[in-house]
Amino acid sequence: MVKRSGFLVCFAIIDRILDYELDDVLIVEDPKQLRALAEASRARIVGLLRERAASTTELAAALESPKGTVGHHLKVLEAAGLVRVVRTRKVRALTEKYYGRVARLFVLKSDESMPEELRGGALSALMLRHAADELLASGQETEAAGLVNVKLTAADRRRFEQRLNRLVADMHGADDPAGERHVLGYALFRARPGLPPTADA
Repeated sequence: MVKRSGFLVCFAIIDRILDYELDDVLIVEDPKQLRALAEASRARIVGLLRERAASTTELAAALESPKGTVGHHLKVLEAAGLVRVVRTRKVRALTEKYYGRVARLFVLKSDESMPEELRGGALSALMLRHAADELLASGQETEAAGLVNVKLTAADRRRFEQRLNRLVADMHGADDPAGERHVLGYALFRARPGLPPTADA
């Protein structure tokens, strides 16, 4: 797990060996990159490309979206430096492009450089929404999910953040091409204040 100043969130991990060269980690801190990933369809495209390189036609079929719409999203992601053309193929008189990710692991940097509309937990909330959508689409029940609401000291918060980072790194290291794909969605954040205690509490 790469550690820099600011709170880091894993976006996605490649779960198999791909047939093209790519970096291990990309620190996503450019506002253009953050805005690109904050859109649901583009986040889904980046997620699909963790499996293999794909053409616009293949991505459109997986997303059940028009090719023109998917092509637009790919242009935005390519301009942001998040995906790139990794190979081409001749189909009749046309050249079909295959897109791949630029890195196995995307790490989002949360600090003052983040666009205003993505601050205050908005980007993390979007990522958790994507994870929830994947969980619902999988149709599987899981006992390893839920929300835990506790009061922590600053030292305990740092300790749990470090443990979460170690868990993500451990999962990344356990990646096995022969296994089934799994997704870990997580966030540790300060909750809004609750109701004050009643007079008779």
